[in-house]
Amino acid sequence: MRVGILGTGSMGNVHARQYRKMPEVEIGYRDSHPERADGFRAKWEALPCASSDELIAWADVVDICLPTDLHLEYALKAIAAGKAVFIEKPFARDLSEGSTIIEAAGKAGVPLMVGQVVRFFPEYALGHRLVQSGKIGTPAAARLRRGGKAPHGSQDWFMDHGRSGGILLDLAIHDFDWLRWTLGEVSHLYSRSVGVQSGGGPDYALTTLTFESGTVAHVESTWMDPSGFRATYEVAGSEGMIEFDSRQSASVRTHKKEGSKLQHPVSDTDDPYYQELSGFLGAVKNGTPIPVPGFEGLMALNLSLAALESARTGNVVRPTKL
Repeated sequence: MRVGILGTGSMGNVHARQYRKMPEVEIGYRDSHPERADGFRAKWEALPCASSDELIAWADVVDICLPTDLHLEYALKAIAAGKAVFIEKPFARDLSEGSTIIEAAGKAGVPLMVGQVVRFFPEYALGHRLVQSGKIGTPAAARLRRGGKAPHGSQDWFMDHGRSGGILLDLAIHDFDWLRWTLGEVSHLYSRSVGVQSGGGPDYALTTLTFESGTVAHVESTWMDPSGFRATYEVAGSEGMIEFDSRQSASVRTHKKEGSKLQHPVSDTDDPYYQELSGFLGAVKNGTPIPVPGFEGLMALNLSLAALESARTGNVVRPTKL
């Protein structure tokens, strides 16, 4: 299977590393930065293409690892060529763009997946299963935290919130997606952000989400932590709680209301990005359901955009009904 990667920045390299582990995959790429692209070719034994059109014509699957504001343009080109498309999160810059991509893929009969990779991290997959199986009873409250130092990217595009959407679109979308996947639909939310008014630079945000079930979640997102990356979650329910902290042992901990505690070790499985990408390629090859279809990416985007609106206006916001 020929996989064409558009963009050879940090995520393009993450994806290429996983594809290189798959003997049946050939890698091609296109990047407008020659100094970066040459290193990519040597590192991953990838085929350089002179243009995005050449890459799309060569590939069976197009993997879009470009800045968010370029997703629509290149997704539509790949779909028009009849190619399966994988798009890194955030799916698009707004709901109209995301809906346009989904509609085009549906009409063309093209497989489409969005890279919400946190679903594939073993700690988060296990936490999802524990909540869904009723191990903590009826969920009442959740608290999630994610972040570290600010990313920058080519030409500092992350720090231009007009392109990246800032922390609520680029980073918090991971936790919004996991919460919706685990706890259901969101009724309304309230968010505050350091960078939303200036429209640029490092950012920090706090978001409170209320679910249709009545569960309340608190999400902390930061690009202003000099101590490095950290991700945590807690979910409390009528029968106990679960918790995870990436700076502690590789396990999820369950605390039952009668006082018992239990460690749930996380197995040393394949890299989450490998599971995500191999899962997509397998679905394309076998015609089976896509692990994270376009609509799931659109719903996560919907929550991030609602949080951005709340942070800008200072109001409680209800996500758009899709």
